[in-house]
Amino acid sequence: MFWKRKNKKKKSFRDIKDIKDIREVGDDTIITNYLTDGLLVFDKNSRLFLVNPQAERLLEVRKEKILGKSILELNRFPSFKPLVSLLGGEIRRFFREELQIRVNFILEITTVPMTAEEKKVSTLVILHNVTREKLADRMKSEFVTLAAHQLRTPSSGVKWSLQILLDGDLGKLNEKQRKIVEEAYKANDKMIRMVRDLLNVAQIEEGKYLSKIVLSSIENIIQSIADSYKEEVEKRKLKFEFKKPKEQLPKLMLDVEKMEIAIKNIFDNALKYTLPGGKVSISLKRDEKEIEVQIQDTGVGIPQEQQGKVFTKFFRGDNIIKIETEGTGLGLFMSKNIIEAHGGKIWFESREGKGSTFYFTIPIKKRFGEFLTEEFY
Repeated sequence: MFWKRKNKKKKSFRDIKDIKDIREVGDDTIITNYLTDGLLVFDKNSRLFLVNPQAERLLEVRKEKILGKSILELNRFPSFKPLVSLLGGEIRRFFREELQIRVNFILEITTVPMTAEEKKVSTLVILHNVTREKLADRMKSEFVTLAAHQLRTPSSGVKWSLQILLDGDLGKLNEKQRKIVEEAYKANDKMIRMVRDLLNVAQIEEGKYLSKIVLSSIENIIQSIADSYKEEVEKRKLKFEFKKPKEQLPKLMLDVEKMEIAIKNIFDNALKYTLPGGKVSISLKRDEKEIEVQIQDTGVGIPQEQQGKVFTKFFRGDNIIKIETEGTGLGLFMSKNIIEAHGGKIWFESREGKGSTFYFTIPIKKRFGEFLTEEFY
């Protein structure tokens, strides 16, 4: 990992046991000095023994003041406090964990344990500056939020006006007029849904999504959604089954409104992309720590080469676009973020032409239960 001079053997990275050994390596020969990421290296006792120049710049501190200090002693330096709070005394493992060091200054933290003969000898902490990217994302989210809010009010006004015409409050429409107004109403309604989705995505990216968490029944939420889709299921000539467990499921800590959005997005896709005569089913099961929901369909499936993009923004499979030309491609992105915000996980299995099964879990928790008297359903 280090450059070697002729006729003089330099110590390797693993040979460094103490701060004094760094002098034998020589600062001018260390490759880490030329990296754009900040690097901190702690020994097995969590004492800092190597700092590269980029880390000094990012944390606004000179290495002479911090070398040899334990991770907890570094807490005395203002720029280290957020980092120490994240890492802890034992230096926990992280991969690309975002951390705000100062106002409008964000680092991505990764820790790598260094081992020799299966024993931990040191820990590498990588500091990657992502401030520019995060500020750009924030500006985009703010623009989307502003634009969506500006569109929502006039769209709602148009919807109200069209509804008045359809209700005949201003006189009866002939068949041709009614057809045109109905088409305008449908188009406007799609725009309203798109604006709503954009606002939801903006809230997700700003980390302000879950707002009202209460003890709720996931089974009752799913049943309510299934009931609301009865006409759609019949219209599409599909079979539907809700497989409920025999035992009563515990209530979960949920933001009911957001969880409805997450489940509806998955269920709606299952219905849309299953051909007439096909089947969609929802099943529930639990273990000691979580409840698992499965939403299965016999639809068109997702092409293998595109499955890695399923939970990204604006993704729509090539085969899906041929069946349903309209859609924002934001549904599964929102579902994933809502479920993960609840501490759950989401994944899927799919074969093109055979169908898909989406799974997600929600942990069984009762935080702040003594204060939560309001329940839904």
